[in-house]
Amino acid sequence: MNGEKTNLFGALVPKSATFTGPVLRVDGLSISVNTESGLKPLVHELSFDLHRGETLAIAGESGSGKSLTSLAIMGLLPPPAVRVTGGSIHFGELELTALGEYALRQIRGNRIAMIFQEPMTSLNPVMKIGTQLSEAICAHEAISFKEARVRALEALKSVRLSEPEKRLNQFPHELSGGMRQRVMIAMAIALKPDILIADEPTTALDVTVQREVLDLLRDLQHEMGTALILITHDMGVVAEMADRVLVMKGGHFVEENDVVSLFANPQQAYTSDLLEAVPSLGDGSGIARAYKPDDDTLVAELEKVVVHFDVRSGVLGRVTHRVHAVENVSLSIRKGEIFSLVGESGCGKSTIAKSMVGLVKHSGRIRINGHDISAPHGKMTNQVRRDVQMVFQDPMASLDPRMRVGELVREPLVIHGVGNPSEQKKQVGYLFERVGLSRDQVERYPHEFSGGQRQRICIARALALNPKLIIADESVSALDVTVQAKVLELLKELVSELGVSFLFISHDMAVVENISDRVGVMYLGQIVEMGNCEQIFGSPRHSYTKKLISAVPTPDPSRERQSLARLVGDIPSAVRPINETVPHVVLNNIGNGHMIATEDSFT
Repeated sequence: MNGEKTNLFGALVPKSATFTGPVLRVDGLSISVNTESGLKPLVHELSFDLHRGETLAIAGESGSGKSLTSLAIMGLLPPPAVRVTGGSIHFGELELTALGEYALRQIRGNRIAMIFQEPMTSLNPVMKIGTQLSEAICAHEAISFKEARVRALEALKSVRLSEPEKRLNQFPHELSGGMRQRVMIAMAIALKPDILIADEPTTALDVTVQREVLDLLRDLQHEMGTALILITHDMGVVAEMADRVLVMKGGHFVEENDVVSLFANPQQAYTSDLLEAVPSLGDGSGIARAYKPDDDTLVAELEKVVVHFDVRSGVLGRVTHRVHAVENVSLSIRKGEIFSLVGESGCGKSTIAKSMVGLVKHSGRIRINGHDISAPHGKMTNQVRRDVQMVFQDPMASLDPRMRVGELVREPLVIHGVGNPSEQKKQVGYLFERVGLSRDQVERYPHEFSGGQRQRICIARALALNPKLIIADESVSALDVTVQAKVLELLKELVSELGVSFLFISHDMAVVENISDRVGVMYLGQIVEMGNCEQIFGSPRHSYTKKLISAVPTPDPSRERQSLARLVGDIPSAVRPINETVPHVVLNNIGNGHMIATEDSFT
């Protein structure tokens, strides 16, 4: 039908001629949830307009109502618990809140499409990519499955996915996070929707992949004239992508303005707090901390650490390939130092952390507080386990939902036989106060806390045994910027007051610069540059470090964006045939501990 759609009343509605005013008008939208005591409002009388080709960013912390608003527009609120209790949502002349499920299906995915935050949960794990894309197209177009597959291939090409023909026959788990997100975008734009809603589309992505996804959304928007609603708590992304910004808090409208005016002159205190909490990227010279690391005391030493994982295939299950997760890594962490590892997913950051706590086998040598834990002579003794603790990315997955949080924090003390029950209870109360919680909260369960509070509980549990080293693996990446700022400030205080050291693992370069003493940059299992913050951020020397820094979104809409080279060909991989060796990088000290790998030593 040449791009035309049949509306509910049988009339042809050309996409290019449907809207004389706003493509979407939300007027006095209220959303409530059923509770035992009656309806509880979640979103209060929200109003905004969205015009063709415009990008509207809806910003705010978790629980502000951003995602609920997007689900209401899509007609995906979970009935009967949560429903629209007031106001209207007009898509052109259609009132979406008055439509039935069948009618909404004709619009959902076809005229209004959505990209969800976690692509792995949005894709069917047992269906190939090509089948899922073709199925979505066939649901709205009267074409054959063969024609739909051709359209699916075109959609994958449009999102610049490498080897698109190969991807059609792969399952979701065979793709990286960034590639899966591109598939979700391809599925969303395959039918050329009038509105595209992107709900935290880059939160879990590496900074370089994030930049590529944002550039892709911008390009597609310009080519197709699609209106974009961008839901995010990352104000750097807002500054780079948005035309207008709508700020929400606790389900209420706070303020709305064009992006330049809002960043330059926020009218509300909450907006100012939100912007002030955003970590900004500088030259590394602004880092000042009361506690200086002890150069003479090392709490962790890694010498030529190697971690490989075998890949088996064929009927006999023979080893054909090997994952070179960590290859010849050497580093040291001093007492009272925050040492950060940065790099893209799959570079080996988390594998190093796991090897330091004895969760994966390694070769080379690892010493924790003077104790060798490397085979064949070393081992993870109880003392070593007390000396090194770990804080994981997802605090809810780290806490047993059936146990009270006080019991969770007390558990390490019980396991290691530290103190009697009375002393343990007193220590738990002290730890809660130390991380900014109150003693009367120890009897609650994990689900009764916010994400930031749960992460504080995990930090309290890590502190229970007075460790010398805490490994924080992406411990703030999923937190709102204001909560993130408070957790980072807590980590700095712990270093100053307790002298504890941190191995801080992250892909957020702005956060790393604002918390670290030294930084190691990893690429495909090896460190390619290492130095203090001023050296890494003020004078990066390796091309990969420069690429990471240039890809960081800047929370300043008036600043001109630097172009980033697009990915072409295959994505570099740490998986190699069993008989293929990996050349080791050669790190050279160019002065004051600034270590750089020569570019020709790493291929």
